[in-house]
Amino acid sequence: MKTIEIVGYKRANLGKSEAKSLRAEGQVPCVIYGGEEQIHFYAPAILFRELVYTSEAHFVKVNVEGAEYDCIMQDIQFHPVSEMILHVDFLQWFTGKAIKMDIPVHLTGVSKGVSNGGTLIHKRRLLSIKALPKNMPEHIDLDITALDFGKAIKVSDVITDNFEILDTPQASIAVVEVPRALRGKSADELEGEGEEGAEGEEAAEGAEAPAAE
Repeated sequence: MKTIEIVGYKRANLGKSEAKSLRAEGQVPCVIYGGEEQIHFYAPAILFRELVYTSEAHFVKVNVEGAEYDCIMQDIQFHPVSEMILHVDFLQWFTGKAIKMDIPVHLTGVSKGVSNGGTLIHKRRLLSIKALPKNMPEHIDLDITALDFGKAIKVSDVITDNFEILDTPQASIAVVEVPRALRGKSADELEGEGEEGAEGEEAAEGAEAPAAE
C-alpha cells in the first residue's frame, strides 16, 4: 500500500480558540493515538489532498518535528457548509499487529443486467477490513460482468487474501435494479427482453440505408 507523508508541528495549546486560529491559517488540527501517548499537532491542509480525495486507501508517515509515526487515518471531520477539514485523527500502527481500515470497493466490467437496461446500484463503497499492515489492500476489485437483473454481489462473495472482512456477510455490495417497464416479469421473460433488444440492434445495424432521391 502506498504511503503518504504528512509533516506537522506540535500544538502548544489545545483550546478551541487556538484550533480556530490554526484553521484560519490553512492548518488542520490533528491527533495521533494508539502509541504510548497521544500526539497533538497541526499540519498544512494542502498536504491532505492526496490522502482524503482519492479512491485508494493509504498508509500515512506522520513527521512531527522530526519524530516519525506509522499511521492510518482513523477519522476526519468536515465543516458542514464549506467542507473545510476541521480535524483529523490518526491511529499509530505497529508491524505484526493487525489493524482495521475502511477499504474502497472498485467495480470492474459491465454487468449483464445493465447491458439489458437495468440500473447498477453500488450500495457499499467501503468494506471494513482487518489485517496485518503488510496484507492490507489499497482497494478491492469486484468483477460485475455476470451480475443480472435483481441479482446482488454480497460481502460473502468477496474472495479474501490474508485479510478478514468485518461487514455482515449477507450485506449487498452491488445490485442491478430491474427497469420499471420490466418489473413483474419472470426471469425467462427478462432474459428474452434482453435478447430481443440485442437482435433489434443487430438488425438495425445490418439494414441498408434508403437510397437518396
